[in-house]
Amino acid sequence: MSMFDKLVKINCWSKSRILKRLGSNLLEKFYCCEINSTEIDRSTLFAHHARGCTIVGSKIFDNVVIFQNVTIGSNMRYNKISREWENIGNPIICRNVVIADGAKILGPIIIGENSVIAAGAIITKNIPPNSVAYGVNQFKPKDAKYDLVFNSNRISSEKIIEANKTLILQLSQNG
Repeated sequence: MSMFDKLVKINCWSKSRILKRLGSNLLEKFYCCEINSTEIDRSTLFAHHARGCTIVGSKIFDNVVIFQNVTIGSNMRYNKISREWENIGNPIICRNVVIADGAKILGPIIIGENSVIAAGAIITKNIPPNSVAYGVNQFKPKDAKYDLVFNSNRISSEKIIEANKTLILQLSQNG
């Protein structure tokens, strides 16, 4: 188990407030990462050690994958006329959701199971199950034939390097 995984375990599931605080402080110091959700399933996977993430959710269900620089948090506003807070609460991330690099998921919303939140997306509205969310609150049905961004059957780094070299060769031939 990596140091990051140990710190997540202490931060998220320790019964001791002191240990939770220590885990939280060390995650922030070494990984620039805050994880503070009301409920988070132990199967949640943080790709790239969640570098730059702020994860403050209501509930994160099982088999969720979160990439780097993701923000999950509140989108509250204070009504100066009624003197009340509005839009209170944090997102719920349902089962088997993949959240790609730099996505922002904000407010008391629900991200439906088996969905993918695209890189750089800004989501402040509910996303139905089996969707691909992108841009600002845009979504479309997910193609059931494909997994986007993540699959547990990981690609080898050699295959990625080979594809990159082919792309570089194409550029040099066209340039």
